[in-house]
Amino acid sequence: MTGRRRSVTAVLAIGVLAFSAACAPGNAGGGGGGNAPASSAPTSPTETFVAPKVTIGTAEDSKGPAPEPEGVVKGGTVTMLDRDDFAHLDPGQIYVNTEGNVAQLYARGLTGYKRVGKGEYKLVGDLATDTGTVSDGGRTWTFTLKDGVKWQDGKPITSEDVKWTIERLFASHITYGPAYIQQWLTGDEDYKKSYKGPYDGKRLDAVETPDEKTVVFKFKEPHADANFALAMAGYYIVPKHKDTKEKYDKEPFSSGPYIIKSHTPDKSMELERNPHWDPATDPIRGAYPDKWRFEFGQEALQITDRFIADAGADKTAMSFYSYVAPERLQQVLGDPNLKSRLLRQPSPYGNYYYFNLDRVKDIKHRQAINIAWPTRQLQQIEGGPAAKVISTTILNPVVAGWQDFDVFGMKEKPDGDIERAKQLMAESSDPNPTIVYAYNQTPTQERMTVVIKNQLAKIGINVVPKPLARKTYYDQISKVDNGFDMYWGGWGQDWPSGSTVFPVIFGPVRDGGYNQSHLRDPEIDAEMKRIMSLEDANEANAAWAALDKKIMEEITPLVPDLNDIGTMLHGSLIGGAEIDPQSWTVSPNTIFVKQQQ
Repeated sequence: MTGRRRSVTAVLAIGVLAFSAACAPGNAGGGGGGNAPASSAPTSPTETFVAPKVTIGTAEDSKGPAPEPEGVVKGGTVTMLDRDDFAHLDPGQIYVNTEGNVAQLYARGLTGYKRVGKGEYKLVGDLATDTGTVSDGGRTWTFTLKDGVKWQDGKPITSEDVKWTIERLFASHITYGPAYIQQWLTGDEDYKKSYKGPYDGKRLDAVETPDEKTVVFKFKEPHADANFALAMAGYYIVPKHKDTKEKYDKEPFSSGPYIIKSHTPDKSMELERNPHWDPATDPIRGAYPDKWRFEFGQEALQITDRFIADAGADKTAMSFYSYVAPERLQQVLGDPNLKSRLLRQPSPYGNYYYFNLDRVKDIKHRQAINIAWPTRQLQQIEGGPAAKVISTTILNPVVAGWQDFDVFGMKEKPDGDIERAKQLMAESSDPNPTIVYAYNQTPTQERMTVVIKNQLAKIGINVVPKPLARKTYYDQISKVDNGFDMYWGGWGQDWPSGSTVFPVIFGPVRDGGYNQSHLRDPEIDAEMKRIMSLEDANEANAAWAALDKKIMEEITPLVPDLNDIGTMLHGSLIGGAEIDPQSWTVSPNTIFVKQQQ
């Protein structure tokens, strides 16, 4: 991450993705029907999804209030229904889209994304007056804080708070969250060796505060996209005077439009208005409801049925990330009465079944598993081709430069090529290995685990399933010595460039890190640094795509998972709801409660 990165300039991503639900047929048992005619499969019309357009806004664009959605009404209470509580509320510990989404209700950063139209966003100053001023050839970034930005106790947000926020990310209790800024400031991938945080009185010289409104970042090398990195929830500001270290993860202090009034872990959370939040300073958050109620512990099927019924208080209910249950997908897509409450958007993320390369060392085992993978059966369990698209690459199609390839023939043989996989196993170091497979303990994942276990048994692999608690799933698989051979993980680019994918998921191997496969390869490291030093964007994009294929062919650190098409419902009195194509969650910033007809 210390190499020079290419500039992300005016437009990050403009593209069109076409997903067709009219794929090869399957059956109720999850097996394929061979070359049966397409008309025998349940289908839905081909849909076209447009990738988000993101431009850089001006100082004028950075002024509040946020643009109001059509028909907006202020007031009321929204009930948010979801399966899991949030593992982290401390911004410094946030690197999951759902947690970053809810953090927008109570926290703010230097920059952020302002919605200006359907699928159109501008990077703007959030707490800052604009998106920053760059100098010294891209090594120095200067931001000025807006007048009137305050904490929930009425005290002003200062440059010292910004500096403290960055410094505390080096402390030992911060084990999750993004690493870009820390690495760029120190020039060290293992940045915690360079600095231990501010709690012992030592400060970080690379972040300067010449006055209460000005903060200056001095990077070791040029980083023309630092203003995009600072828009991440992991860099939302934490007040120096209210930093409670580990305890802050349970009781964060608000700079946003809402204060967390109460929180019963895994059951409920309530938010009420922050009287010191001024919409005139905020170009991003509308904050139209008076209150937010969160109900946790609801499974997807329960939530789907509640939205379909649309009764009582559920008329003002929504979900940030609970998609229509696979059992109800065809019903929901085929019901014209639900069309006005239906949201659809493909995932911008990559999904993978990672191999732990410290334990699964034989590449023939890894390749055989890819070749035998029960792609179609897993697709059917998760709702069929209307909900999932077969993916065979590491990069997601929304990433600039993506190229389609299929090293192991998953699209040609989505039921798996058992005979070809058996041949590889026979040539391997152990034709009958045991694989410890960790999975998120949900009803759907339980069914999928059975399919995976039975399929791999056909090629001589004994799968030992290990269910993990949902809320702390990522915390458990992110341990270096996790004790697992294989596990699922998702990764969303932090902005649409391969530079925010490969250097992260194949970066430093550490507890709480994101290199889930534990890939350590000097040749790959050197190539990533070379690509990040390229000045020409098209050349860099082509190089990332070539590296994608090289890693799958020569190392095979993972099995590419299906790419999701998210389908969601909400209550009939919820207005302003849409799936954010960047975070793939329903943004709270435009939500309002409609008046009862």
